[in-house]
Amino acid sequence: MNKNILLCGVGGQGTVLASKLLAAAAMEKNIPVMSAETIGMAQKGGSVFSHLRMGDDIQTPMLAKGSADLIIGFEPAEAVRMLPYLAEGGSVVVNKCPVIPVSSVLSRSSYDGSEMTEYLKQNVKKLTIVDGSAACSEVGSPKALNMVLLGAALESGVIPFTAEEIKSVMQKRVKPQFYEINCRALDYGARSGKDGT
Repeated sequence: MNKNILLCGVGGQGTVLASKLLAAAAMEKNIPVMSAETIGMAQKGGSVFSHLRMGDDIQTPMLAKGSADLIIGFEPAEAVRMLPYLAEGGSVVVNKCPVIPVSSVLSRSSYDGSEMTEYLKQNVKKLTIVDGSAACSEVGSPKALNMVLLGAALESGVIPFTAEEIKSVMQKRVKPQFYEINCRALDYGARSGKDGT
């Protein structure tokens, strides 16, 4: 069965690493996989998104609009922006904590992400909202958001891997000094996913 997953956020949130771990887990299980990243101005806090497709007869890594079984949104406005890609009955896992764009800072607007999560609540039936700030604080690393969201996404039932399979590929692709904390973040995210909104 084919799976289409879209991960989106802004530069520095670990979107691409999460995508690469999913692709590596697919390869470990001999599941055909294709992925493509569009990183834009990632180093300046710009949009980052990864298309990931798994299964037979995949001709292109890019998702068509209305075809994503799962969107993992690292930033609420980015999740809303990518919503046209969500398939009917698809799932969204989103971090409710915003990354304030430079334009909002300069114009002194009050973007806090809440209007975006409200929009998602009204438009997505299968929605899990994760408090990324609280999760990273609990886990002990501000850089663990990607693993927290990946853990929550595993609970959606869309991703055909267990947490143990993700940890196995993580062990081969993450620096040893970061492995433990990433495992903790993945487990924390899985618990959040079970309790999701």
